[in-house]
Amino acid sequence: MTLGNLRDLYQQVILERYKKPRNKGTTSPVHRYQKGHNPSCGDTIELTLQLNENSDRIEDVKFEGEGCAIAIASTDLMAEALRGRTVVEALEMVQRFQTMMKGEAEFPQELRKLNVMQGVSQFPVRIKCANLSWHTLKAALELSEASQPAGFVSNE
Repeated sequence: MTLGNLRDLYQQVILERYKKPRNKGTTSPVHRYQKGHNPSCGDTIELTLQLNENSDRIEDVKFEGEGCAIAIASTDLMAEALRGRTVVEALEMVQRFQTMMKGEAEFPQELRKLNVMQGVSQFPVRIKCANLSWHTLKAALELSEASQPAGFVSNE
């Protein structure tokens, strides 16, 4: 696939996920909740997670919020990729995504949909938009079940 075709695919997936996100809403029940905010762009998301009874596996992920196409698409793709993953796997995915945003890695075949976000690494000012949901996810997973989030997580 040529570089031009890859760019077109990247733009197509981003716009599709922005216009019609598949994971909007709130999980039921909500086991983890965290708000995230990107001050430089104005993106804001509210992430909810439903965990299994041992709180070690993600059963569902949903989000609400407003933001640019990159922030919403990244959140939607992330939510889809996390279903059925363990908390440990999810935290490893956060690290891999952040490494991918530096142009240093990509996801394996079974998570290749996330690789469409690699194109963002060419635009350093937009990396914060793509990373917002991943920072928010990490904060949500690091909360204990009894604790409440301390306001917004910022990626600044």
